[in-house]
Amino acid sequence: MPQHPDAPPLAGITVVSVEQAVAAPYATRQLADLGARVIKVERPGEGDFARRYDTTVHGESSYFVWLNRSKESLTLDLKAPDGRRVLERLLARADVFVQNLAPGAAERMDLGARALSERHPSLVPCTISGYGTSGPWAARKAYDLLVQCQTGLVSLTGGPGEPARVGISVADIAAGMYAYSGILTALFTRATTGVARAVEVSLFEALAEWMGQPAYYTRFGGTQPPRIGTRHPTIAPYGAFTCADGKDVLFSVQNEREWAALCERFLHAPELVGDPRFATGSDRVAHRDALDAIVAERCAAATSAEVMKALDDAAVANAGANDIEEFLAHPVLDARGRWQDVPIPGGITVPALIPPADLTGVTPRMDPVPAVGEHTDRVLAELGYTRAEIEALRADGVL
Repeated sequence: MPQHPDAPPLAGITVVSVEQAVAAPYATRQLADLGARVIKVERPGEGDFARRYDTTVHGESSYFVWLNRSKESLTLDLKAPDGRRVLERLLARADVFVQNLAPGAAERMDLGARALSERHPSLVPCTISGYGTSGPWAARKAYDLLVQCQTGLVSLTGGPGEPARVGISVADIAAGMYAYSGILTALFTRATTGVARAVEVSLFEALAEWMGQPAYYTRFGGTQPPRIGTRHPTIAPYGAFTCADGKDVLFSVQNEREWAALCERFLHAPELVGDPRFATGSDRVAHRDALDAIVAERCAAATSAEVMKALDDAAVANAGANDIEEFLAHPVLDARGRWQDVPIPGGITVPALIPPADLTGVTPRMDPVPAVGEHTDRVLAELGYTRAEIEALRADGVL
């Protein structure tokens, strides 16, 4: 039956997720944003270990608050037969199952994609792993920084003297995004063909895809892009320059029109347009140090506001190098109404960013972040468990 046109896009879709950390919770939170019912299965007592990464958000973890709004929390001991039976009854009613268990754990619990598809043909199973479920590293554990290292990302990040990790969980986020889009694709395929296909994403292969450009550059150029901080290996001028007030302003020149405008209207040195050192993009990269010295001198003679105004007047894209406090107060987020309060455990509300993909006529779901096991009794009651049966399971440590 077609759903009501005002209903969220994924209304009526139930997702069961045995998830922890970042990648799987990010994928399922985005499904919840679109109206899916997400039942998050957590360990009794402690729950998802990401709940304890920190306690900065009024006692809650910043990771957990970011990744788990609009979900229901069900505690289950999946090592107990009764816990597995509860999960099986849930899966019989579900549309999607997501898991990022340790290597081999899903198969040991008979929760691998092949076994699930045999028992529940209409279920879309999604597996998120470190290095894939086959191949020489299938049994190897992974976390974000290890994958940043293995894909070579760390070798590109930082300054000439020292590599650096990317400051966010970029491998986890990449995997979560591909799991999310893969699940949506599988749901579309099921709706149009009746076939429910399994989805598999690894952190390594997700981030490997994002490494495509430096991979081509290295394979065919004979050397990898240099590690040069905010500079760009193939574009100059490009990067952050310090202004008279101590704030950095970042800009780049993308084409010859911008180069001429920069010389004439910002550097006030039109003769540089015809300087053979800077005649082409490749020439500017080859003589980057000389060019950067000219730009740095100009920026150091004015405040960041003056520099950005002059670059705006020259139609050269630019931005101040914000810290997080400045990002939080960004006028674009405020003017476009991108913050919305979301309740967290304890009856407190915190601001959360509305999902970035706006769908005309659709209001994203921004429901509370659950406490551990907050919805256990309700979910079990829906599955037909009586109050006495629920209390017995709790007494046995299953819940």
